[in-house]
Amino acid sequence: MSNGSSITQFLLLAFADTRELQLLHFWLFLGIYLAALLGNGLIITAIACDHRLHTPMYFFLLNLSLLDLGSISTTVPKAMANSLWDTRDISYAGCAAQLFFFLFFISAEYSLLTVMAYDRYVAICQPLHYGTLLGSRACVHMAAAAWASGFLNALLHTANTLSLPLCHGNAVDQFFCEIPQILKLSCSHSYLREVGLLVVSVCLAFGCFVFIVLSYVEIFRAVLRIPSEQGQHKAFSTCLPHLAVVSLFVSTGMFAYLKPPSISSTSLDLVVAVLYSVVPPAVNPLIYSMRNQELKDALRKMMTGCFSEATNCLFSSA
Repeated sequence: MSNGSSITQFLLLAFADTRELQLLHFWLFLGIYLAALLGNGLIITAIACDHRLHTPMYFFLLNLSLLDLGSISTTVPKAMANSLWDTRDISYAGCAAQLFFFLFFISAEYSLLTVMAYDRYVAICQPLHYGTLLGSRACVHMAAAAWASGFLNALLHTANTLSLPLCHGNAVDQFFCEIPQILKLSCSHSYLREVGLLVVSVCLAFGCFVFIVLSYVEIFRAVLRIPSEQGQHKAFSTCLPHLAVVSLFVSTGMFAYLKPPSISSTSLDLVVAVLYSVVPPAVNPLIYSMRNQELKDALRKMMTGCFSEATNCLFSSA
């Protein structure tokens, strides 16, 4: 194949060759996907319906849940369909859409995690200025900037990657369309332009990472100066979940895109891809609700109300 225009479809990596393992993969991914939909859906509904959660921190958390739903919905349903129907193919347009939307959601999510670190920094280190620095308009602007940066980054990388001539077939060694795997299909030296763009993106991502780290250094210094143990516990309960999400997202994502080719293998790439594209959207709701008492109370109240309504409807119909 001399160039990308002659390719009408790509072949994605199959998780298994035997029918039993394919079905096992389907049911496993279905369970993870349903857990992500349920967890993030509950968080979005609770924040939207409970006026006590209409604060900057929960506004950003709502946006994070939306991005998590988008990112996992971009990759997992197609992988499940391929396993269920014993196929590997994805159309050229489908691959382009998958590449764009996945980059869009994870880039916007990383920007949003940076904004959330700033939110926690202001809340703990400059509480008297919190209402001024993070008013409703400022929060909307910061969230919009996160979404817009993700869109711009995805558009730039998708257009550049798919404009490369592809000379090494159409088999993608991954269960979804991913930049590093498509670059392996490009002709010699033709991928250097996209590598340059990736380096620029990595530098920007590293700048955000440094900002997050410095923010948490200041946060922990401020928390340790809080005299009461209860105050420290409350501060940590709002910061540690965010720090856990950032650590999981950044460590797996950076390893996937920056690992040296010498340690690259199909099985390792597959495991890392699952860790940074599938696991975070599924476990983020659990991480955030585990230590956050306000969110747990809102979820409990919502579930109790739904159960009461269902019970009333059942008895009234009877």
